[in-house]
Amino acid sequence: MIWKVKPSLEILNETSKNTMVEHLEISFSAIGDDYLEATMPVSHKTVQPFRILHGGASVALAETLGSVASNIISSVEGHQVVGLEINANHLKSAKEGQIVTGRVEPVRIGHKIHVWQINIRDEDENLLCTSRLTVVILTK
Repeated sequence: MIWKVKPSLEILNETSKNTMVEHLEISFSAIGDDYLEATMPVSHKTVQPFRILHGGASVALAETLGSVASNIISSVEGHQVVGLEINANHLKSAKEGQIVTGRVEPVRIGHKIHVWQINIRDEDENLLCTSRLTVVILTK
């Protein structure tokens, strides 16, 4: 298990209040031994003008998952997690009215650098976006 203390979905969702995460209606939905999942509706808040999921919304979901995962692992007083780099390959579209699910899994968890793989799928398990996030752990 990668979590020092397994987080609760209730606490993760509570800490998202009054943030972009809440605005996009991202909801943490599953925690495993080495992964974290969250869902996001494809709605007027997350679509582009052609009524399909905006790539930026996918990246926001991916960065949310990776950053939260790193924060859970690095929940040491005086540490701050910040993103260094994120990339995303948008492979398939999702239409308004669908719900997408992102899953984050570690590629490498070091003392100062974490690398995460985030895959976003639709309700039929089609891979929509694959993303990689690198974060650094800073000492305040």
